[in-house]
Amino acid sequence: MLKGKRIFISGGNGVIGKELVQQLHEAGAILFVGDLKPRPLFWDSAIKYRQGDLNYITKEELDDFAPEYFFHLAATFERSVETYDFWYENHKHNSNLGTHLMTLLKDSNSLKKIINCSSYLIYDPKLYSFDEPAEKAYSLKEDDPIYPRNLTGVAKLQHEIELRFLNGFNREKYKSVSARIYRSYGKNSRDIVSRWIRMLLKGETLTVYKKEGLFDYIYAGDVAEGLIRLAANDDAEGIYNLATGKAQRVSEILDALRTHFPDMKTVEKDIDIPFEGSEANMDKYEALIGWKPQKRLADAIPLMIEHEKQYGYQDVEMEDEANVLITSLSKKVALANAVKTAGNKFGTHVKVFGGDLDSNCLGSHFVDGFWEMPRLDNLTIDDLVAYCKKNTINAIIPTRDGELPFWAEHKAVLKENGIHVMISDAEAVDICLNKLLFYETTKTQQFPIIPTTKAIDELDSDLFVVKEQFGAGARSIGIALDKTAAIAHAKQLQNPIFQPYIQGVEMSVDLFIDQSNELKGIVARTRDVVINGESQVTTTIKDAQLEEICANLAMAIGLYGHVVLQVLKTAEGTYHVIECNCRFGGASTLGIQAGLDSFYWFILEANGEKIGAYPFLRSNKTIRQIRYANDTYQQL
Repeated sequence: MLKGKRIFISGGNGVIGKELVQQLHEAGAILFVGDLKPRPLFWDSAIKYRQGDLNYITKEELDDFAPEYFFHLAATFERSVETYDFWYENHKHNSNLGTHLMTLLKDSNSLKKIINCSSYLIYDPKLYSFDEPAEKAYSLKEDDPIYPRNLTGVAKLQHEIELRFLNGFNREKYKSVSARIYRSYGKNSRDIVSRWIRMLLKGETLTVYKKEGLFDYIYAGDVAEGLIRLAANDDAEGIYNLATGKAQRVSEILDALRTHFPDMKTVEKDIDIPFEGSEANMDKYEALIGWKPQKRLADAIPLMIEHEKQYGYQDVEMEDEANVLITSLSKKVALANAVKTAGNKFGTHVKVFGGDLDSNCLGSHFVDGFWEMPRLDNLTIDDLVAYCKKNTINAIIPTRDGELPFWAEHKAVLKENGIHVMISDAEAVDICLNKLLFYETTKTQQFPIIPTTKAIDELDSDLFVVKEQFGAGARSIGIALDKTAAIAHAKQLQNPIFQPYIQGVEMSVDLFIDQSNELKGIVARTRDVVINGESQVTTTIKDAQLEEICANLAMAIGLYGHVVLQVLKTAEGTYHVIECNCRFGGASTLGIQAGLDSFYWFILEANGEKIGAYPFLRSNKTIRQIRYANDTYQQL
């Protein structure tokens, strides 16, 4: 079933998701899996994986994969009573996520079927909740009254109705089916069966509530098979229950566990909730599919015990996300917001810290935490590591030329402490910061570097550019000066260098080089309006020859991370590379808008992810960025 089909799975690294991925992969399906949690180490490399919050996945990412089937498993829930704080979590990861994903997919030309994981929680609880233990479970049918008993149920019902709405317009393009899943359980789960197994392996006493309760327990592997059968059946659409159809009491879990843990100890406690007595009516499903789940608790519990003994419980979902530090934050608000977006895309708990000498810097109002950093010559590595570990920071993004040598020098030591810096090695940084060295290093490799010298007489030009040899090129620059004026201007600089003045279109090229010294992505842009050396208006362009020159140059130097090259292109079509900045630039956020997802890629690499599976999806549209002052408001 579904061999060779292109399948996108949201929440594919959960308990049901892992079973689904395994079965589909073994069947020969082509898979794209998205989940908040890191990629399982044992998964085949052929399975395309995207770690991060799918609320931030783009239409371009999904269109690039072109799924024929979409299994929507991603969801959040709380085991018993939903807490007050669950209000927003449910909205973001249940209600909003389902809507977001279908907004991206609803007009897809490839999509044939949506398989939505719904829940029996949408049924009216009056049907199956009792003041006294039920003699037998109520068999819930697909057309029974609905009245969701909690926020999770509301979100599940909302998505069912949204799919029904979309189906009314797109039924000729694709079908949708919603499986109302009952009490699923499985390996490495937080369900009651798994929790009790873990407690018993530790010799702990089980606390039992309402052991007379009746639930339709369905093993995660059977859920996966049931979903696949719904996907593969051309006639399956609409609503279907998915469970065994035969409820089991909580006491039957205990009986099954006792056969493996004869010394098991339990204590019963009362709780002020009704007795449940529910099971799925599987007539509709079985009539169409000719199958229904058969695995009972006694069949599955030995598999789960063996899994726990062999692998233990890996609660990846509950671990703190690693945080990010932006240094020399100053007034780089757009940059801070871009890093926050990347952090949110990676995971739900990533915090962005900013560091600067000035505690009142503008950027401090736009980060999750602020560090009034000491001067770098007063900052010891021990103090830096201590601050990062205290705030679970494992990724640092330097943003000022003057600090780059510091981070390059200590890059290796920081990495040994689990802290990754988006900085090239010291030798490459020196080449970029020293414009004369940059010219001398690259001219021998046949790159079109603009001639640079400390002796103006070595240049054959009528007009000159004079600038500082080190640091930012725009500082105290003199442009289009004759020889006399150029020499006079040079006397005002500390380490002057001369370049010929060449008329042409000013361009910046943003690119990202990954840890393997491979080009991840590249975006060129014209510098339409430049103030104090930074583009206030800049527009993306496509220029394959320019991109090839800049990519080869950056890799030849051995750069890493986000890099910006400044280039002139003459009316005759010749290129002159002026300089290279081995950091994120002031207007480089345009590159992000165009698909150069540098901060996201860096955060992934800092957390051990191989980013080869995360494609560079260059926007096909021309994008112009206009940078301007903007007011924002914060309630204190």
